[in-house]
Amino acid sequence: MAFNWFRRRFEDSDQTPQDPPPAESVLPAETPEPGVQVDFDRLAFAKAALQNIQRRQELPEEPSQEESIPAPTLEADTAEGAAAPVAPPDLPLWARDSQEVQERLAALQAAASPSPATPVLSEEPVEEQVSPQLNENFLWSAEILAAQGRLPEQVSWEEITWLQKLRQGLGKTRRNLLNQLKAIVGQGPLNQEGVAAIEALLLQADVGVAATDYIVETLQQKLRQEALPPDQAVQYLKQILREILEQSHNPSFAPQKGTLNIWLVTGVNGAGKTTTIGKLAHIAQKSGYRCLVAAGDTFRAAAVQQLQIWAQRSGIEVVANTGQNTDPAAVVFDAINAAQAREIDLLLVDTAGRLQNKKNLMEELSKIRRTISRKAPTAHVESLLVLDATLGQNGLRQAQVFAEAAQLSGVVLTKLDGSARGGVALAVVQELGLPIRFIGAGEGIEDLRPFSSYEFVEALLSS
Repeated sequence: MAFNWFRRRFEDSDQTPQDPPPAESVLPAETPEPGVQVDFDRLAFAKAALQNIQRRQELPEEPSQEESIPAPTLEADTAEGAAAPVAPPDLPLWARDSQEVQERLAALQAAASPSPATPVLSEEPVEEQVSPQLNENFLWSAEILAAQGRLPEQVSWEEITWLQKLRQGLGKTRRNLLNQLKAIVGQGPLNQEGVAAIEALLLQADVGVAATDYIVETLQQKLRQEALPPDQAVQYLKQILREILEQSHNPSFAPQKGTLNIWLVTGVNGAGKTTTIGKLAHIAQKSGYRCLVAAGDTFRAAAVQQLQIWAQRSGIEVVANTGQNTDPAAVVFDAINAAQAREIDLLLVDTAGRLQNKKNLMEELSKIRRTISRKAPTAHVESLLVLDATLGQNGLRQAQVFAEAAQLSGVVLTKLDGSARGGVALAVVQELGLPIRFIGAGEGIEDLRPFSSYEFVEALLSS
């Protein structure tokens, strides 16, 4: 069964989400690891989910050595006729220091080393395949899915793995927030000192001034009405955060069937725009959508090659012009022609990420929009901004500039795994009014997924 990540369900499953079955109706699969303390209902659901995952055998077999894919290299590194580096032969003592031998060794060394002018792209990190195990991380992930109305047979191993990565990725932000928040709210109604302490914690997590003011005021009103124990106060705080994140949020954001979908992807260089496009293409391909990529960022060095490498990992074709400084709108024109001829569902367009000249950026994006309007007037168009979570408020200011130039309809938040500033998600929604469509918590091709406010808040504030 193919799992549709956009819809968060198995494609051939016609079951509608409902409350999990009672604990006595599910069968245990195995005993959890020592030291794991759980209640029976939670444990029973997790065991049933694990049993179904194991039955589906979702973990792919490791490719054999004969089927392994060689490391990607750029065209400049794979010229025809180039000899592979070989070890120098054993030579007699009298020949080892001869000028001829030295020249030969120098030539071999030069052939084995990349030219300083040649951009070298790193391979995708290889993640070790982990078998499903009934540990605390599995139990937590299964509980999050059950709380959203998922049945045990509707839980996939990929979802479990993603939730574990998300929780781990937000660990820095969670550790900075949770214990101190519990200590503050456990003292009863917030006094001025407690308000200042919570404000400082939220601002350190880059929640932003507007979102912080709203959170503190709403929490303070609740604590004035009734004294809440620390755990209940944190639960109420979770509710406040979800309300912020769910503004203008469409939980089933996905390419529309029966029409061409064009997603313009923009963002400053270094935010992870190119890798995000590769990961989005991977999600689309795995979810059963026919996908094509347009290399519209024609001004950045090696942008086309990087995009081709990422797309190749999922078997997605790239429409590109190998010339320097070519017209991005012309690339989009060709890509739309190809998408229409091949009945493509989703066309991902890489656009320029230069903020040095806002006027040029706006003109370039406007020209692309006009091309789309002429060539594909019925296409469903989205404009997504890729934002680096580690930049915090600096990234928010970048988003404000792009929001004016690119007619943004959503944000892709990346690099959450390397940041203690996961609260920037709240700032984006509260201050820009833009929904978060996808989030990234890792460097692998599987580490970008559709955004869920419930899952994000639980990973952010669950002990």
